[in-house]
Amino acid sequence: MRPHSAKPALDVEFARRYTSRRVWTPRVPKGWRLDVRDAAADLPLRGEWLTPPTRPRANMLYLHGGGYYFCSARSHRAITFGLATRTNARVFSLDYRLAPEHRFPAALDDSIAAYRRILADCADGADARSIVIAGDSAGGGLALATLLALRDAGDPLPAAAVLFSPWTDLTCSGASLQTNEGRDPMFHAAAFPRVARQYLGDADARHPYASPLFGAFEGLPPLLIQAGDTELLLDDSTRLAQNARAAGVSVDLQIWSGVPHIFQIWAPFMPEARAALDRAAGFIGAKVTLPQAQRPPITSMV
Repeated sequence: MRPHSAKPALDVEFARRYTSRRVWTPRVPKGWRLDVRDAAADLPLRGEWLTPPTRPRANMLYLHGGGYYFCSARSHRAITFGLATRTNARVFSLDYRLAPEHRFPAALDDSIAAYRRILADCADGADARSIVIAGDSAGGGLALATLLALRDAGDPLPAAAVLFSPWTDLTCSGASLQTNEGRDPMFHAAAFPRVARQYLGDADARHPYASPLFGAFEGLPPLLIQAGDTELLLDDSTRLAQNARAAGVSVDLQIWSGVPHIFQIWAPFMPEARAALDRAAGFIGAKVTLPQAQRPPITSMV
């Protein structure tokens, strides 16, 4: 995508066609059920449910990346399938509405509605402590914005959030946009202001629900943040970690060396990506809480 990102104007349809043709998707894990809710389905449940063959140990809302204007639940199955099988979680990957047809805050509205539906549908007495929100790139920023909006509305918050290379600053003020120019194998820095304007329309780029880096983080659940050291968006992660910690939020910031933006999507082929998903699964397992009826039986070691 990097040559395309250097063009003076965005080509939305090219990006969507390219992704739909070239994306590699893994097979549905053996014994799991994939339930695809297509574009004809009512929002907020347009997307994909992946359900394990045994009682889930967690519930997850996943928000895909793609600059708010391309990609889908299908394009990110390597991540969602990888997280699901590592955590035995029931995962809903949301196909939120995309820009420029649907500008801010459409994606946020869809994400909030999906979270509330997941919470309402939790079985066997499970509550928000059984839910994790996760996302990558724009979806990572959307996951964080969803937390801010849910907290402000007084909703029960999930147990934790997992953010892969989150895009948290749509003002594009991070120093790494300059210092990592030419080192990032995927993008040129000039692409980000154009993509931000396409999503924002006339909205203020500093609005905390658009650029959650500028939000107040008090009261948020624990965050896991993974990013690569050569990414243009590296500072979107490091500044987020600094601000959240200052607000008393537990943050696990993991900076990986020599890996591309959202490298976790290459988990079927890349050892670092598999290791990153392993660590994310460990984080999730340590944070979620299920009611006693949902806990797996204790197996005797004798």
